[in-house]
Amino acid sequence: MTDEVMTIREMCDEYDVTPRTLRFYESKELLAPIRQGSKRLFTRRDRARLKLILRGKKFGFSLEEIRQILDLYESDGGEQAQLKRAHDAAKERLSEMERQRDELSGTIEELKSEIEWSANVLTSYSQQAAAE
Repeated sequence: MTDEVMTIREMCDEYDVTPRTLRFYESKELLAPIRQGSKRLFTRRDRARLKLILRGKKFGFSLEEIRQILDLYESDGGEQAQLKRAHDAAKERLSEMERQRDELSGTIEELKSEIEWSANVLTSYSQQAAAE
């Protein structure tokens, strides 16, 4: 591996992704490796973009949301516009995740209650059967 470019195998090893994943991101125009015949060489830019893609996916962003944020870097606003959009999107995503967590916590408590109720009913049935 050089500091300038990485092969698809080196990218897979470094970022724990499959060649198929890298080709998919390339087909979606999220990555643009240098092509030398059938060989792909990934630049520092590609590596930085892949890190952001993987981080965005981890946090539940769609590929389209990630693309919009990545593309801002190339626009007139550059890094500042990209960072502002990423910041705003992250705040929105956090709010959504917290709402989902709260809903899930409520559902978990309801399920625990149902399990406790059914355990009590089953115990009651067992005691009645033993008494007969």
